[in-house]
Amino acid sequence: MSTSHRSLKRRARCATALLAFAAVAGCAGVPVGSVPAPSAPPAALAVADAAVDAAVRDDAALDQRFARWIDDMRVRARAAGIDEATLHSAFDDVRYLPRVVELDRAQPEFSRTVWDYLDTAVSPQRVAQGQRRLAELGPAADAAAARFGVPASLVVAIWGIESNYGANFGDIPTIDALATLGVEGRREAWARGELLAALRILQSGDITRAQMIGSWAGAMGQTQFLPSVFLAHAVDADGDGRRDIWGSMADVMASTAAFIAHSGWQAGQPWGTEVMLPAGFDPGRADGVLRLSTAQWATEGVRAADGAPLPEVPDAAILLPAGARGPAFLVGPNFRAILKYNNSTSYALAVGLLAQRIAGGAAVQAPWPRDLAALTRSQVTALQAGLNERGFASGAADGLVGPATQAALRRWQRSVGLPADGYPTPELLQRLLAP
Repeated sequence: MSTSHRSLKRRARCATALLAFAAVAGCAGVPVGSVPAPSAPPAALAVADAAVDAAVRDDAALDQRFARWIDDMRVRARAAGIDEATLHSAFDDVRYLPRVVELDRAQPEFSRTVWDYLDTAVSPQRVAQGQRRLAELGPAADAAAARFGVPASLVVAIWGIESNYGANFGDIPTIDALATLGVEGRREAWARGELLAALRILQSGDITRAQMIGSWAGAMGQTQFLPSVFLAHAVDADGDGRRDIWGSMADVMASTAAFIAHSGWQAGQPWGTEVMLPAGFDPGRADGVLRLSTAQWATEGVRAADGAPLPEVPDAAILLPAGARGPAFLVGPNFRAILKYNNSTSYALAVGLLAQRIAGGAAVQAPWPRDLAALTRSQVTALQAGLNERGFASGAADGLVGPATQAALRRWQRSVGLPADGYPTPELLQRLLAP
């Protein structure tokens, strides 16, 4: 493959540079002409030679593995109905991207609190820009909202968070990114499926290979659809015969609204409502599992933060994204629809709040507990291990706070007489691990 030839030439250039550098370094500080020609290569040159040889071998082996993987993918794609023209377009100049592997394997040690994330995601600048962009979109946004029953402000909010209103949706070729992720092997089956979906998009004529760009993770276009999501939900709203989520704002708005609608959005219901909880409310009931009608919550003393009547939602849950000391929200099926776009509570909250602000609504009323620090990944791992050791099963100690970790933390909090909000803090970790 062409990737192998390019790689080997690159290594050869590196070898020449290393040899030249070693020779210069060996002669540093010695007058020219005063050094006799060595009878054998200096040790530095021998080490450099060995390093270059090893690098060339490793690079050649990777090129061969990548070529075999692509050849196998060609066979699978043909069997799935992909034509030769599409395969040539996609794979003749396909590249392995080491940076994609680095990003996929990266595990950041430090996490952000929800309020820190919201400060950026729902900043005054982003709100103002969203309002301007919504006004500029006009008919395209209105048509998508009318067709799918999803507020235009919510679609624009997703656009704003996913790509900063189209300013940054990535420039990595999607075919290259997915092929690299497939060869890496951590999520090979997933990558093969998404790559096949990308080939179907190319074959349909919706976009060219050169124009199919996005993030390192394979998400494409202005609202970051994975190829499989594109096939299921993308819409040709401008009638040009192509579903273009890169350049057609009519298609971007309609496709994003379609995804949210197909994910269970209920027209006429809000994304969520900030609420005030009654004194003595058990935060353990805000576990995302307990769902009651808003009428039932109202009988328990739950009130909207702005004093208005609670909206009618048949299956609403209380959300405490920062624990018992932070703001409370009542969320229903529309919040869960946003979670299907990105399964992160902070993300869904940001989309809902940004949409609310773009539409002229209020910001969060209750204060965030900004004195609380987020746990590092290592601290979360220690928390999970500590819970497991004490009989509160939290699943694998992977450093990621998920439902199992939160449920285990709630059980431990109850056992020691603490409010069972399931929100991990350094103070809780210290108490848990105390002898």
